[in-house]
Formats: sequence, C-alpha cells, structure tokens
Amino acid sequence: MALTNQINLLHRPFFPRLSPPPSTPAFPGPHLLSRKIRLASVRCSVAAAPSPAVTASNECKVKSVKARQIIDSRGNPTVEVDLITDDLYRSAVPSGASTGVYEALELRDGDKSVYGGKGVLNAVKNINETLAPKLVGVDVRNQAEVDAIMLEIDGTPNKSKLGANAILGVSLSVCRAGAGTKGMPLYRHIQELSRTKELVMPVPAFNVINGGSHAGNNLAMQEFMILPVGATSFAEALRMGSEVYHMLKGIIKAKYGQDACNVGDEGGFAPNVQDNREGLVLLMDAIEKAGYTGKIKIGMDVAASEFFTKDGKYDLNFKKQPNDGAHVRSAQSLGELYKEFIKDFPIVSVEDPFDQDDWSSWSSLQSSVDIQLVGDDLLVTNPKRIAEAIQQKACNALLLKLNQIGTVTESIQAALDSKAAGWGIMVSHRSGETEDNFIADLSVGLASGQIKTGAPCRSERLAKYNQLLRIEEELGNVRYAGEAFRSP
Repeated sequence: MALTNQINLLHRPFFPRLSPPPSTPAFPGPHLLSRKIRLASVRCSVAAAPSPAVTASNECKVKSVKARQIIDSRGNPTVEVDLITDDLYRSAVPSGASTGVYEALELRDGDKSVYGGKGVLNAVKNINETLAPKLVGVDVRNQAEVDAIMLEIDGTPNKSKLGANAILGVSLSVCRAGAGTKGMPLYRHIQELSRTKELVMPVPAFNVINGGSHAGNNLAMQEFMILPVGATSFAEALRMGSEVYHMLKGIIKAKYGQDACNVGDEGGFAPNVQDNREGLVLLMDAIEKAGYTGKIKIGMDVAASEFFTKDGKYDLNFKKQPNDGAHVRSAQSLGELYKEFIKDFPIVSVEDPFDQDDWSSWSSLQSSVDIQLVGDDLLVTNPKRIAEAIQQKACNALLLKLNQIGTVTESIQAALDSKAAGWGIMVSHRSGETEDNFIADLSVGLASGQIKTGAPCRSERLAKYNQLLRIEEELGNVRYAGEAFRSP
C-alpha cells in the first residue's frame, strides 16, 4: 500500500474524505449530514491528514452553527454544537456535580416539569439565534478572536447572559475546525495556540473509589485516585491502572459484598465505608496485589467545600443529617489529618483540601507539605482567582476544567499563568460527561503532564483514555511525564 494511503487510513480509518459538490447547502440534508457526522466523529477527535498551509478562504470560515440538546452520562441535558466550514465539527459540553460558587454560569432552563429543571434549551437558543448569525464568516483559525466576539456579545463577568455552556460548545467546535482547516491534529493546533514547546503524554489520575457528591456511600472525601508515575508510556500506565482497578474490585467484593462493586458517576467503586483512611488502605492493598508497589502513587480530591459548615468547620459525616457532630473537625484538625495521610501513604496530590474561601488554611497547608496541592473550587480555572492564589501562596497546581471558565482561549491562558508560576496543571473532566474527547488532545497540546478523567470504566471516561492511546501511537517517540508529572 502506498505511504499516502497508509497515512489517510491512519487519520480517517473508517470513512473517506467527503468532497460535497458546490451546490451543497451550508447545512446539508439528512443523508449527507449522516455521512459527514460519521466523518466528523473520526476526524474532529483524532487527526486530520497533513495538508499544505491554507490561506484565508471559505474553507477557513464559519458557514453555519447549529446547537441541540443531548443527554450526558448522568442522564441530564447538555449542549452539543455542530459547526460547519467545508466540513462538520461537533463538540459536546460537560457538566459538574460539585461546582465552585465562582464558576462561570451553566445556563439551565429551570422548568421543573421538564428534566427536573435541568433542560438547556435556552442555551441552545442563545447559540442558534444569537451567536450563530454573528459568527458566520469568521476565520476559525483565530480562536482568540472568535472567543472574544462571544464574550463581547455576552457582556457579563460570569457568562450569565448566554451561558458558559453555550459559549463553550461553540468555542470547542471552533478549535476543532481550526485544526481541521490547518490540516493538523487537534493537539498540534492547541500546541500552536499555547506556544507549547514539547508535546508530552500525561500521567492519568484514575478515580477508582468514589465518595462525596459522586456516590451514595458515607465517604466524605470525593475521589481516591491512583497515578501510575512509574510507567514508561501512557499505554503502560493505562494497563497498570486497569489491572489495579480490577484487583480493587475483587478486594471490595470479598470484603463488602457484590453490591459494593456498584460504580459512581466517574466509574469508581463506591463501597459503603465512612473512614477515609479505610479507602486509602483499599488502594494500597490493590496496588500491592497487582504488583505495582512504588510504581503507582495516590491522589485525592477532597472537595472540602461540599462539607464546609456555616460556622467554619468541616463535617466528615455531612451525608447524614442530622448527626451527632462526632466527625466535625476544625480546619487545623483537618490539616493535621492530611499530614497523617501523607506520612502513612504514598500520596503525591491532594485537591481542594479546604473550602474555596478558606484561604488561610490553604496557605498554611501549602507551607508545611511538599506534595501537589490542586486548586479546583478554589481557582475555577479563572485567571483572577489564579492570580490571587499565586499571591497568597495557597496552592501549587491548577485543575483545568474548560466549562468552569467557558472558552478555549481563557482555559489556555489559565494554564499559561499557572505554568509561569511554576505550578502543575491537571486537565480534568466533569462528573457529567459525554463521548467528547477534547480534553485528551488538550492535555497533550498543553503538555500538562496530568489528566484525570475517571476510572478505566464507562465509555464516556474511556473515550478520553482511548484517544490518548491513539495520540501516543501517532506521535511514536513521545515522552511520558511519569515522575515529572508536576513539571513535565
């Protein structure tokens, strides 16, 4: 087989490139649309075959934008956006369960009689009737310009007019279209947008035990994660994570029964235990029995804002109300508990150990431990919050969530600001996800060194991990972040 044909099959393994006749309307009829959607599902997420640089032309410009309401992994509505230049580029927006109060606004319809008030038809309408007409003719290669147009139309500090879910859906599709127009993989386009020097495969942080708002058990702390820092490639890291996951399932089944093997929103197990230390012991047992002691480290997402009380304390039994208060701790006491965990277990990363406004507690812990402290609710991927955290020395890593800030441009800026401060960057999914795998390309294109997108279970999670496998295979000789995940 000729080399050119091999390349084309690699980048578009199922469907040939479509070249619609000149008379094809901007938004195609059902038959052609169906074929183009199949193409888009491959070429928008994987890679476009190399092609010569293009000049500004109709191929670079938006012909139409159409949004619709679809359903995410939790059965709730979310926004999907189709953007057409000469091809179709499709993106879907995630949604969080434990959300920071400073996040950009996710616009919901609020009609309790329809999807319990969680419909997004107003966000869809804002795209189809407000944004779409304004974006026809814009050059998709100019991501910052397109995002700026949308921010100007919205005109609010938290995107409350149009909805961050509306703006992000369009922003993601524009980014995919920019990559397609330039004839390069999405991760390469993001590398150019962010001026990243070297592409790096991230260390996956697998959330294998779920608690907090993600599960119906008594665990207060939200995520117990494993990080295969001792792997030599992403493919090996994924194998290690999967093997530990299945070993953990056997341990949980034997100790707590078959019902305890039910999984939470992100694919992790949700055994009915209350003691957070017990969750860590389960991880250690699984890692040891899988044969990866020393090669796999532990991370936690505490999501402490979820159990922060009105009187400034932390209730580790918050899921049971009312309770006797026996598990309520002061910030100082909670900080000491983290230090015990760090001493007793190979913990390398803790996310949101305190409430999003408990700045002094963050700074105190940061000054007394040498592990990664990740800001999620604290930072909400917002450059202003990041600047304040840098000034207060509150944390040393950013959890990068696209829908917290609402545009690709602002997300990239948040990553660049964090890198400039010497911070780590962990690209993240949300608990409500779709099969969209944009964040896989984002993590490689930014050389973030870390990604968390759930357990190696549930297809909306595996969509991201499988995309990373494809990227690593395509790049060939590419470095895996490994032990250097905090500063790849």
